[in-house]
Amino acid sequence: MAKGTWQTVYLVRQTINHLPPILTVRKDAPMHVLAIVSQKGGTGKSTLAFSLAVAAEEQGLRTSIIDIDPQGTTKKWYSRREAETGPEVNALSVNQLEAAMPLLRKQGVQLVIIDTPGADTPGVTAAIQLADLCLIPARPSVADIEASAPTVSAIHRLGKPFSYVLNQCPPGRSIRTTDAFRVLQLTGAVASTPLALRADHMDALATGQGVTERDPNSKAAGEIRELLTWTLNRMEGKPHGQKQTRVA
Repeated sequence: MAKGTWQTVYLVRQTINHLPPILTVRKDAPMHVLAIVSQKGGTGKSTLAFSLAVAAEEQGLRTSIIDIDPQGTTKKWYSRREAETGPEVNALSVNQLEAAMPLLRKQGVQLVIIDTPGADTPGVTAAIQLADLCLIPARPSVADIEASAPTVSAIHRLGKPFSYVLNQCPPGRSIRTTDAFRVLQLTGAVASTPLALRADHMDALATGQGVTERDPNSKAAGEIRELLTWTLNRMEGKPHGQKQTRVA
């Protein structure tokens, strides 16, 4: 192995070696990788990443977030976190990303969520290559849907499965959300649960929580749990609905 590769592996190991061991996880347990990707900024990639990760941990899945976005939104969220349980967050460079996967698998991690920058970078390409599923958040607007085209092209080029998720939708019944859902169904899979624009997401970001922690009975928490179930079913090859559920 080349010297540079050994150095990368060493740096990654130093970064993630604080993960505590899990004795109950089988060595052959699968590890799924979810990449949250969009070359358009402001679509809510980071808030999706940490709230999905927290919800997954609450369901008993050992989860790790890898933040490769130079803005470090998820890493900053983690620095504000007071809870002793929940997902780990590791800020890695694109050169460290691939080397991290076998190390996380050895640690017993079952779900890896990669938070990517809102730009066309080598890191986004690397995340897509490693992913079992790419999740593309898009607001119900022409601008967001049009801006997702380069991301979809990159995913197709690399032969990876993907799904859209409508994010930051107007609460309640909305023609805009319904029309966007129908358009996205024509271009590929779309998660059946749109996520409404709710203050809970911004409040959770500010306090280092997931929305399912901040208010477990909130509408935002319910939407995140539904999206997590849909996403896990998709990655595991189980039936998943394509009929839109109404935003409450």
